[in-house]
Amino acid sequence: MAKKRFGIMGGTFDPIHLGHLVIANEVLNIYNMDKIIFIPAGNPPFKNITGASSFDRYLMTIIATMANNNFEVSDIEIKNKEKSYTINTVKELIKIYDDTEFYFITGMDAIIDLPKWQEPQELLKHLKFIAVNRPGVCDQDALNKIEEIREIFDGKIEILKVPMLQISSTDIRDRIKNNKSIKYLVSESVEQYIIKNNLYTV
Repeated sequence: MAKKRFGIMGGTFDPIHLGHLVIANEVLNIYNMDKIIFIPAGNPPFKNITGASSFDRYLMTIIATMANNNFEVSDIEIKNKEKSYTINTVKELIKIYDDTEFYFITGMDAIIDLPKWQEPQELLKHLKFIAVNRPGVCDQDALNKIEEIREIFDGKIEILKVPMLQISSTDIRDRIKNNKSIKYLVSESVEQYIIKNNLYTV
């Protein structure tokens, strides 16, 4: 019996927006995945989360993904009060899901920083990476750096070019602070959740 193929979509999702959903859906179809697991970050080592609470970010991710039966949301990181290292999360997922091949979906800019991650070589033993193009990052210099990382760690990293949506969570938060519309940048249900709970206004 063939192994299942699961994509792991990690991020702060502060808030989750349509760009995240487009990327996840592209990976789902292009790589013939069985499932994409969205994992909102709990306490990431390289980023300070200053927007919504972990509970709000988790709920918004559930709301945004619930229309797709192949999308799932995990609270594995937000339950953990310690620093959330990807290697620990992946090892936990391996225990939970038998006979599963994992693909970690992230931006090309994050892949370039992979040598700074916790146990990058061990991580590449357990999964493959899908590096998604980001505005201003998918140039030859970035591609050369990723090729170097492939060789250093003897890992599988694939490049995926998806429709370039100029959407970022930072821009969405700034728009809300400045009382500007975020319609069509996030799903309607997420927009209503943000309004109802008065998120990102300060």
